[in-house]
Amino acid sequence: MPKVPVMNVEGQQVGEVELPDAIFGVEVNEALIHQAVLSHLAKRRRGTHSTKTRGEVSGGGRKPWRQKGTGRARQGSTRAPHWKGGGIVFGPKPRDYGFDLPIRMRRQALRSALSGKVRDDELVVVEDLRLTEPKTKNMARILENLGTPRALVVLPGDDEAVDRAIRLSARNLPGVGVLRPQDLNVYDVVGHPRVVLPKATLARIEEVLGK
Repeated sequence: MPKVPVMNVEGQQVGEVELPDAIFGVEVNEALIHQAVLSHLAKRRRGTHSTKTRGEVSGGGRKPWRQKGTGRARQGSTRAPHWKGGGIVFGPKPRDYGFDLPIRMRRQALRSALSGKVRDDELVVVEDLRLTEPKTKNMARILENLGTPRALVVLPGDDEAVDRAIRLSARNLPGVGVLRPQDLNVYDVVGHPRVVLPKATLARIEEVLGK
């Protein structure tokens, strides 16, 4: 089992904790992580782009000139694709870009991403992380003490008042994200330089990913 130091909010080491191999000690599968990130980004695309075909643009109902005798090429409409102001051929239409990965692949990709953070010494375990009131400067000070001014903070989710105070304190800090274990995803894990886990969060992550 990988071991990582446990820090307090002042940045001092107060112990060590063993992380479960099944979540934090698996082989890092970069191809699987890449697929999970692509799936996440694809689902975020709005897909509202749209172009008009020749049947949707206005005008062009009358034949511009007679079929024969003018010396020009025959034309049936001024809204054909090769005309200025004409319709678009094979242009984009509103669509859903999202695609799903099987749940076992999603979970294994998340295990790989977390194991990669442990391997690269980018996982910080905190003994306890609590704020009694929303204060951005207090949150910034804690992260500075931990040496992680930009990080993803994963809260245990067992105290809504504390979680809300931390979320509000972190929302104006650039590069800082706050999630619960059930909302954890590969994109946010690999997109932040560090992952900060209160000790209580480890058991919740094991519940979510240990299935």
